[in-house]
Amino acid sequence: MTDVMTVRGPVPADELGVTLPHEHVFLDLTREYRGDGLLNDPDLAAGELQRYADAGGRTLVDVTTGGLNGDPAGLRAMSERTGLHIVRGAGFYRRAYFPPELDALSTDAVADLIVRDIEEGTDGVRAGIIGEIGCDRYLSAVEERSFRAAARAHRRTGLTITTHAARWPVGTAQLDLLVEEGVDPGRVVIGHCDMVPDHGYHLALAKRGAWVQFDTVQGVHEWDTRQRLGWLRSLADHGYLGQLLLSQDVCLRSDYAAMGGPGYAYVVTGFAGRLKEIGFDEVDVRRLIVDNPRRMLTGE
Repeated sequence: MTDVMTVRGPVPADELGVTLPHEHVFLDLTREYRGDGLLNDPDLAAGELQRYADAGGRTLVDVTTGGLNGDPAGLRAMSERTGLHIVRGAGFYRRAYFPPELDALSTDAVADLIVRDIEEGTDGVRAGIIGEIGCDRYLSAVEERSFRAAARAHRRTGLTITTHAARWPVGTAQLDLLVEEGVDPGRVVIGHCDMVPDHGYHLALAKRGAWVQFDTVQGVHEWDTRQRLGWLRSLADHGYLGQLLLSQDVCLRSDYAAMGGPGYAYVVTGFAGRLKEIGFDEVDVRRLIVDNPRRMLTGE
């Protein structure tokens, strides 16, 4: 079976186990969330990651890309400290966070940067996925360049592309652009689908063959969580169980379990049980949290 590149080197895909496909360990969102948006405490991070490992988690995909001030060497240290496999993302986040020099680069030059991060790494830590790459309500010109560059990097390396498409149904335009560049929809993860309250949008993305990612499954309120469960039940009933991904998108201090949030373990310790309450069995849940993430990462 294909290996997956982690921050400590390649790992056989069948050893990934329970996997969270969209999380963050170290990042800086202070321009939008002030102090709550800064994750930079190694001891606090290690404690949060250990909760996930103790709950049976084996792998976490950290999609902290250019502009978010990630820490590749720090990710490797967290992997060594907790025993978790961590897959690191390559590319650039969205316009508000792009480094200024990106605007002066051609599409192919940006693709070269992404490929270098995949093949050589940063601080010796190589990426194993492209993204999250994103936009807000619309794709700006520089974001379009970022997406086209990601597509070209995918074609050169074979790595899956994962996107940021929060609050607005912009994943459709993102997928259109990637497909135009020659990317198979089955190698594209449309992120934050559960933040877009339009179930027709979810179904349309799945029908096109893309991965539909529900990565804020905890919801803000119980009503939000029940709504997500209903959408997942519907997608499965329509035959799309094999295209669904689940995560929590821990990106704020208030998301930490130590601060009263769901933490990295919630998909395993809480949401899996909720899925069983609405008719998903053990095989279905394993497919959602083990098999689907592995297939997403490898293109299996």
